[in-house]
Amino acid sequence: MSNNKTWHEKHIETLGFGSRLADSVAKGMGSWRFIIIQSVFVIVWMGLNFIGYVYHWDVYPFILLNLVFSTQAAYAAPIIMMSQNRQSERDRIQAQSDYQTNVDAKLEIEALTIKLDKIEAEKLDKIIAMLEEMKSNLKK
Repeated sequence: MSNNKTWHEKHIETLGFGSRLADSVAKGMGSWRFIIIQSVFVIVWMGLNFIGYVYHWDVYPFILLNLVFSTQAAYAAPIIMMSQNRQSERDRIQAQSDYQTNVDAKLEIEALTIKLDKIEAEKLDKIIAMLEEMKSNLKK
């Protein structure tokens, strides 16, 4: 296995448990799977409270359900913001890495251009020398 790691792999290795957890939570909450599960949960919650003739643990207007969602939102918002801040940092690191790659490539291309110009000049010098030799041979 190669020891050459990408900047992304190196970045992931530097993340602590809390950072990885925040990224996982943000990824999960930003998915259709989460929306569907939450929608099913709400429908079941409301349905059980509507049809529960004997025991209603959260009667209409579902204040307990509202409290659950408020608590979820109170924790979800800062967690998602932490993940977004890290995404911005990753983007900045990637942009810096891309910039450095472009600078390195530019320097390499410039060096190759100088080499090619030198080779072309040497070839032209040889052609001129051959033509002068041919010219001097024709004069003899």
